[in-house]
Amino acid sequence: MTTVHFGWVLNAGPTRGMEPSRFLEITREQIALVGEQIDSLWFTDHLQFGQSPVLEGWTALTYIAALYPQYRIGHMVLCQSFRNPALLAKMGATLQYLSGGRFLLGIGAGWHEEEYRAYNYPFPEPRIRLEQLEETLQIVKALWSEEQATVEGRHYRVHSAYCEPKPEPVPPVIVGGLGPRLLHIVARYADGWNAAWVKPEAYRERLTTFERACQQLGRDPSQIERSWFGRCICVPSPQEAARLQGRGLLGTPDQIAEQIQAYVDLGITTFMLGSWELEDLQTVELLARQVLPRFRPGAGAA
Repeated sequence: MTTVHFGWVLNAGPTRGMEPSRFLEITREQIALVGEQIDSLWFTDHLQFGQSPVLEGWTALTYIAALYPQYRIGHMVLCQSFRNPALLAKMGATLQYLSGGRFLLGIGAGWHEEEYRAYNYPFPEPRIRLEQLEETLQIVKALWSEEQATVEGRHYRVHSAYCEPKPEPVPPVIVGGLGPRLLHIVARYADGWNAAWVKPEAYRERLTTFERACQQLGRDPSQIERSWFGRCICVPSPQEAARLQGRGLLGTPDQIAEQIQAYVDLGITTFMLGSWELEDLQTVELLARQVLPRFRPGAGAA
């Protein structure tokens, strides 16, 4: 039986007007419910979605990391545009040191134009953002592995840069995205590939591109851990499930287990799941008690 791992994606922020204490209380309730069914905690990395309250991802995750030392921690995914690559490497090395080696670097090229414009970040075309992502990974890996790093890129550069203490162990790099060029970046640099929201049939098509990219670079695709990110709504009855609409995993526990199994059958072994609504503890409880345990070793898949 394939070993399947689950991580929990925390909600990006409170509801409007919610006190910080209440937000943290619900967050603790979510984590307590999923408990031993997960091995990692994740936070997104966005700056705004209209007027919705959104917490800054790195600050939030480092706070959570200190509260929950039993879990690995990561972002799904960091926007490479928001932080200087060398500073990002330094931040990751610091968090790896202070967390006892629990940090996973999830990163992508960025996509949400609204927050770029609002926060005065340049929003170049996708080709440029992918070039920037590749240079970011070159710089991060150099600073994490070389005594003194010099990298000259078209968009980013470092000169005789130190990053001490080095991260130990070196954090796995998980690149998120689906485009053909991004999958070549995954094949060249990543330890993991995350596909967000994509349906199984569309993922199957992307998988062909991914495997071809690995073959072109002489890399075994099985060396790259494959994961899926998305949010869920889980309800007790088929009648309630029939009324659900939207993205992600939706339905009864049986239906969601079947949806997860469809991805497992395609080779995905890690799932970063979360609830759509902050206060929807019913979804959290049903996932924790009736869905995720089915994928534990010895339980038998759905």
